[in-house]
Amino acid sequence: MAGDTEGDAQGDTEGDVAGDAAGDNTFVRGQGPWLARLGALRNVVRQELVSRQLAAHLPHGPLRVLDVGAGQGTQALRLARLGHSVTAVEPDARMRRAFEEAAATLTPAQRDHVTLLAGDLAGLASVTSPTAYDVVMCHGVLMYLPEARSAVAALAPRVAPGGIVSIVARNGDAMAWRPASRHDWDAALASLSEIEAAAREGRAPRYVNELGVEARADTLASLTADLEACRLEVAAWYGVRVACDSVAVDEPVPSPDVLATLLDVEERLGRTDPYRALGTLLHVVARPSG
Repeated sequence: MAGDTEGDAQGDTEGDVAGDAAGDNTFVRGQGPWLARLGALRNVVRQELVSRQLAAHLPHGPLRVLDVGAGQGTQALRLARLGHSVTAVEPDARMRRAFEEAAATLTPAQRDHVTLLAGDLAGLASVTSPTAYDVVMCHGVLMYLPEARSAVAALAPRVAPGGIVSIVARNGDAMAWRPASRHDWDAALASLSEIEAAAREGRAPRYVNELGVEARADTLASLTADLEACRLEVAAWYGVRVACDSVAVDEPVPSPDVLATLLDVEERLGRTDPYRALGTLLHVVARPSG
């Protein structure tokens, strides 16, 4: 595996992390809790659902993959195990170390096709080669940035003709669903009020996530507009964690048979109306238009 794992960079995200093309990334304070919870139910469901949803849109043949804000590398390394060539860009040294630890499970041949680089959204043009990729991923990053459009604008030039962009963001349309499903009525009302205020003020809704980090949510409409502004069109969108988001952050994974059924339910809810709109995370897959 090639790459610089100790470069001087800042920033992190909710699992698959990137730096900020337009301002400070707010995730740093939540890094420790995030890493501690990687094996808990909610993260396992998140990663498996994103992987399944992405698989339906992968182009044929060995692919060139760019993962911006790769974090601990869950999705990047899954694709490397399938034989694809992966370039992972991650600004935070601690997360790059976690990536390298996870990459130790790859075969030597798979590791030869993984490049880990210190960098962020703002510096993609200077660190990525080739300049265009069949799959560009940016998962769990946008919620920690001041706005999404400059991030999408940094990703768009990296997509090869016929390629795809995969973005996972906080679903601003469903912010009140988690507290409501927990019967935390005061928090649900506060979320609804924030959603309404954000709409009146023409901004994205904000919240404090369960890592204790201030964050920002996107909506399907806002992400669609940001993508279209960069000549990308939405090919599909999904909800992630529709049914099990209300469990405790450290809820353990159940027995294999229960987990398998739970994942199948979540997968179907995540692609079926009206349920998918309640996903805590929004997974959008887009392609170059025209």
